[in-house]
Amino acid sequence: MSAPSDPAPGEGAVDTSASSEIDVDHAAVVRVEHELGRLIARIRVAWREAAVTVHPELQPLGYQVLTSILSGKAATAGALIERLQTDKSAVSRQVRQLEQLGLVESIPDPEDGRARRLVATPLAQERVALARSRYEGRIGERLRKWSTADLDHFATLLADLGGG
Repeated sequence: MSAPSDPAPGEGAVDTSASSEIDVDHAAVVRVEHELGRLIARIRVAWREAAVTVHPELQPLGYQVLTSILSGKAATAGALIERLQTDKSAVSRQVRQLEQLGLVESIPDPEDGRARRLVATPLAQERVALARSRYEGRIGERLRKWSTADLDHFATLLADLGGG
């Protein structure tokens, strides 16, 4: 009887060096997921506080709708749905509330008379500026401690993580 030979790679062999690398990578990924979860929770709290700063009846999603309109990145209901990855009825409710609160107006699209564009009112601009200054002051304190290179690298990593 001959002694059993070592299995060839891929045939049951265990490469311990690769295994420990995988464990380290898994632990790092878990840590990143945990920290992202904490950051997302803080962002949700900040959106809630910002929404209340804009108007006591405004919901966090309404604040996101409003800031998307203000940024110029979404000026139609369809663009808001795409940008915020939410359903049409939720966006419709938020836009209706923003109009009732005097924060958004729906105007005819100058390029397509059949379409409507959403524009933020001066009141909305003023209130969002106040809400942002409070939030940006808090996060800005932390970010100003980082080097420009670190900030640029972080922004690149976030963009990559977000898919572009």
